[in-house]
Amino acid sequence: MAGMTFEQLKIFLAVAQHLHFTRAAEELYITQPAVSAAIHNLEQEYGVKLFHRIGRHIEIAEAGKLLQVEAQKILDQVSLTERGLRELNNLQRGELKLGSSLTIGNYWLPSKISEFKSQYPGIQINCSLANTEEICMGTATGQFDLGLVEGDVKPALQSTLEYEIVGSDRLQIVVGQKHPWFEWGEIDLSQLTQTLWVMREPGSGTQQRFEEALQNWGINLSELDVILVFNSGEMTKAAIEEGVGAIGISELMVKKEIQLGTLRAIRVIDNREAKGTMPTAGYTYAEIVRPFFKLKHRQRFQTALSKVFEQMLISSMLDGSHQHVSKSVI
Repeated sequence: MAGMTFEQLKIFLAVAQHLHFTRAAEELYITQPAVSAAIHNLEQEYGVKLFHRIGRHIEIAEAGKLLQVEAQKILDQVSLTERGLRELNNLQRGELKLGSSLTIGNYWLPSKISEFKSQYPGIQINCSLANTEEICMGTATGQFDLGLVEGDVKPALQSTLEYEIVGSDRLQIVVGQKHPWFEWGEIDLSQLTQTLWVMREPGSGTQQRFEEALQNWGINLSELDVILVFNSGEMTKAAIEEGVGAIGISELMVKKEIQLGTLRAIRVIDNREAKGTMPTAGYTYAEIVRPFFKLKHRQRFQTALSKVFEQMLISSMLDGSHQHVSKSVI
């Protein structure tokens, strides 16, 4: 038996994707007869039907569905192995694929990437931004070498993904100049239910942490009057700059606006043990501190580049540059 070849698997996957021999041939820059021959040889070699020919159309058969899953795994592994071999030249070249949730990717990660690029200028870094849920899924399916998120990993993915804290930030309650809280500067917990709110979408790490904090403070999300939901922190920020609502948002995202005075962070007095009394200097302030997690697949091959970038993140945290890491969400 000659056995299947790497080239046959590539051709098969192209046909399975397009369900069309000519389009597969065009994608691979080979002739249509070469595609037909490769599929025919596979079917003859193993005595199976990979595709059903129905008139001028084809449908993938059961044997084809099995081969499609396994062939993709093989090609992915070969691709990772090739990358690993290319990186054996003292990390002078190669590619690192990162996935990051929006707040981390826009405000925390750029300086880390710049630091890494200064040490390894020949390395290409591709970073995709999405919400926490999408980055977790992308890391689990091999789309990213490493993922960086501020939300929780869903239980269904915890056996697939290994995660570790590499930094942190705080969420702050923030309002614009038109909001009455802007002049006050601080409120107590009970007042959180007495205003309009702008929120991030489900699946956002920011939203996850804010809802957890509300629960810890004894407040149900349903008690808040949510008037707008956006899939971007920038959009929520812009909304309250012009309106009267409040948001729970990363301090990294509003640092400039707070310095300029267009937004104000509101301190929340934790007076749960003394409700009904006026705030005093003796009260503590409720804080929302959230960790940043680094994600990687527990079983997939990890490239040398990925390991070096991962170690840089860990070293940066251990150097004490993230003072909030040891705290927990209140």
